[in-house]
Amino acid sequence: MHPESSAAGKCRVLTLDGGGAKGFYSLGVLKKLEAQLGGEPLASKFDLIFGTSTGAIIASLLALGKSVNEIHALYSEHVPKIMGVHFAGPRTKALEALAKEVYGDLRFDAVKTGIGIVAARWREERPMIFKANVAQAHGMQATFKPGFGCTIAEAVVASCSAYPFFRRKLIQTEDGEVEVLDGGYCANNPTLYAIADAVMALKVDRTQLRVVSIGVGNYPEPPRYAHKWLIFRFFLVRLLQKTLDINTHSMETLASLLFKDVPMVRINDTYATPDMATDLMETNMKKLGILFQRGGESFAKHEAELIELLS
Repeated sequence: MHPESSAAGKCRVLTLDGGGAKGFYSLGVLKKLEAQLGGEPLASKFDLIFGTSTGAIIASLLALGKSVNEIHALYSEHVPKIMGVHFAGPRTKALEALAKEVYGDLRFDAVKTGIGIVAARWREERPMIFKANVAQAHGMQATFKPGFGCTIAEAVVASCSAYPFFRRKLIQTEDGEVEVLDGGYCANNPTLYAIADAVMALKVDRTQLRVVSIGVGNYPEPPRYAHKWLIFRFFLVRLLQKTLDINTHSMETLASLLFKDVPMVRINDTYATPDMATDLMETNMKKLGILFQRGGESFAKHEAELIELLS
């Protein structure tokens, strides 16, 4: 644990949901949270940072010591471009090229705090969580390899491979080739996995945990499109969005039921007005800017709870 957490006998955990372009909302929350905690990189403030899909991008960059401003600038420049690419193949190549540019050949020994990048194994139909610290391993510690021997770029792309809008990712681990897809299919809200690591692997007492769980917000569906192929695309986006939303809310409910004694703040507001209609494939930078603002407003609603939780 970090010195300030250890001195207080606490373990701070940050979890970040998946949701594609809606990660701008999460960044809006994190911008205010970072300021509340003294303006230092959040890697120095949390002992574990877990993320799924877009949350995996943010979590990995935070764990590498990046500021929220740096991540927000990266999102503003690249997310609309990638989401605006037509067809899964070119969109996947664009994501892989960006990951290579951002992370280079960095591996999991480069992170500055505990991390969990959630993906799903396609063939085995099981979760696959990339970690840096052998202490987080649930068994098989003798053969543990940080990130299964993969680069951070490979792990992040795997976690973001929201099939069918991105192609599934083939990665080469220490034990052979694995086909992986978006972690949202198993845990779009990764809070349960993070708590399991803290309690079961790191042996932290539940009452000593301090969990901040950040979603991407809930919004009305965008209007349907006019052309047939766009209608089909809308259906696929809607189906994927519904799948991820059901998963998110299921995990959220389970976390609240199974870990009632764990001090936790969940930030994931709902918006019902038509002007807030959006989905995970949003490309309109003006709308994404509004999501960022709404994230900051959501933080304000929970500020007193967060001060109490993290003090």
